[in-house]
Amino acid sequence: MVLSDRDIKAELALGRIVIDPLVEANVQPASVDVRLGSNFRVFRNSTHTCIDPLSEQPDLTESIDVPAGETFVLHPGQFALGTTYERISVPDDVLGKLEGKSSLGRLGLMIHSTAGYVDPGWEGELTLELSNVATLPIVLHPGMRIGQLSFERMSSPVERPYGCRELGSHYQGQAGATPSAPMSR
Repeated sequence: MVLSDRDIKAELALGRIVIDPLVEANVQPASVDVRLGSNFRVFRNSTHTCIDPLSEQPDLTESIDVPAGETFVLHPGQFALGTTYERISVPDDVLGKLEGKSSLGRLGLMIHSTAGYVDPGWEGELTLELSNVATLPIVLHPGMRIGQLSFERMSSPVERPYGCRELGSHYQGQAGATPSAPMSR
């Protein structure tokens, strides 16, 4: 069941769901708006001939920190990683789902390719998979509302929440735009 604004506020008050820092006005009827952080990762196209998901490629992307008051320009066809300004934490019986803002989607901005789930037990900033499918560059302002996070209550608490040792969770506690960890075969 998707949590309503009333239920989201109750979970926030109990500290079961954490959004830090929280802007109360960003709580919507069935979601919470999240903002864009100032850290991005872009691919180093000039030094790599391909991306191999099964190999360690530590210098595949480079980190860019946008200074306060400046912007990041996402060009047509460009893909970059970004991050939420907020740190998110969900308990072992709640699942988060990240979606883009419709006003930005109508401009050609996609904020995730496949990673829209926030698993039960997650804690950290969310890495955004930013794509510009428009024909003009899109100016991104750190601090702007970039997406909306809805929450669903699970039928029961999960046995192995995200971050437990057995899962080998790569991204628990991440801060900033975090590059892909090599996949196992």
